[in-house]
Amino acid sequence: MQPALAHQHSRIPGRSALARAAGRWSLVAALAVSINGCRSVSPVDTKPLDDAGMTYDSIRELKAHNITALEVAQVAAARSAGVSDATCVVLLKIFHDRQQAFNAGDATAGLSQARVGEDTIVELARLNELGLPSGEFQAMRLAGLSDATVLAVARHRAANQPVLSGASLAGLKNIGVREATLLELARRGVPDSKAREISYFRRRGGTDAEILGHFAGS
Repeated sequence: MQPALAHQHSRIPGRSALARAAGRWSLVAALAVSINGCRSVSPVDTKPLDDAGMTYDSIRELKAHNITALEVAQVAAARSAGVSDATCVVLLKIFHDRQQAFNAGDATAGLSQARVGEDTIVELARLNELGLPSGEFQAMRLAGLSDATVLAVARHRAANQPVLSGASLAGLKNIGVREATLLELARRGVPDSKAREISYFRRRGGTDAEILGHFAGS
């Protein structure tokens, strides 16, 4: 019996072995805490939003949508241009719903400064036309084209459908084609390749009604 007991005792770790094991587990636990600490994200500095005039409640709502430091700068740019708190929050949510970072603050600011309405800006965001394409829309408004015409062009672009360009529409406006006619041409999806023909038709004395009768769109 004694040899067997001795053999069993040899399988039981000694105090030093247990201590070493406990030490290893303590080290593992400490490392886990350290790693989790490294992974914890530092609070995003939202002071630029406060400086831009955003309210505490709006900033808190943006935080709830996990706004990043880069997005803070973009939202601040839009807010500084006069875009309302509510619209800034909606724009961030639209981008996040598409799993995209909000990077259109400067574009939003430019549109706002060109007197594009906030409802139009929000609709452009929903169409995924807020950002790089916004320069054309900004130029359209500066040329005196309406928000409705801007959206008509944006909707066709978003659907990859032909439509007169902003530059072509502005050119037609300059030779006297009425806004209502330009809007209808955009809604019909008249391709940009027809712009020169429409211009020629107008210069030859064609009326707005005749332009609409002749150019039905795609």
